[in-house]
Amino acid sequence: MSIPPGSEPTLWELHRAVSQLREDLRGDLAQLAARLDQVVTQDVYRADQRTIEQRIGQVETGLVSLRGECEQITERVEQQRREDQAQVVATRRLVLSSFVAPLLVMVVQLWLASRGTAQ
Repeated sequence: MSIPPGSEPTLWELHRAVSQLREDLRGDLAQLAARLDQVVTQDVYRADQRTIEQRIGQVETGLVSLRGECEQITERVEQQRREDQAQVVATRRLVLSSFVAPLLVMVVQLWLASRGTAQ
């Protein structure tokens, strides 16, 4: 409804307009309250950030210690590998001296024996 220019609104129209404004304001305040429920204070946010930073620091410290342990284990594995290779070399020498050397001595003795009997 439009009000002709120059005419004053009636009390009923004013009441209805104020009631409509009040309802609109209530809806807006309810939306604002809903949004404010999702907002945290700066103190809570800062405390949360400090907690997160502490947890990240603990994780970093744990990673550093794990990296150190990993390097120690890697060094031990390398040392064990070198020891195993040395053991393999020693075993080859033992095989050579245990089996091949006596065979050579036996061949030399047989050769000497055959030379001694042939003369």
